[in-house]
Amino acid sequence: MIKGRIVKKGTVEGEALVSKNPLSFFGGVDPKTGTIISKDSDIYGKSMSGKILVFPYGKGSTVGSYTLLRLKKEGKNPLAIINEESEPIVCVGAIISDIPMVDKIDISGISTGDTIKIDGENVEIIKKQ
Repeated sequence: MIKGRIVKKGTVEGEALVSKNPLSFFGGVDPKTGTIISKDSDIYGKSMSGKILVFPYGKGSTVGSYTLLRLKKEGKNPLAIINEESEPIVCVGAIISDIPMVDKIDISGISTGDTIKIDGENVEIIKKQ
């Protein structure tokens, strides 16, 4: 069990989608489908919808917060977000969209396909077989 810092409290369990690179929601994600459309992303073409999205930190325009809200309204949002270091764009997006978010987590041991359980500040990683 790893303890992180709660940005938006929640309890959720799901499959991880992990990017080792920073992510921009505005221009980097299709808000209608939840698909990563930034061609320089290491998760290009993957959908975050229904996954626990894990990435080091966000980047880009403040409109990214509203892109997260739009994802939520479309039902294509991530179940939760885990960051190494949160920044205001992603924090505000998670809060206004009611998406659980935790940061201060070393993401180097998390792989796409792992199962993650988040309960407040507690994060459990169950490695895929």
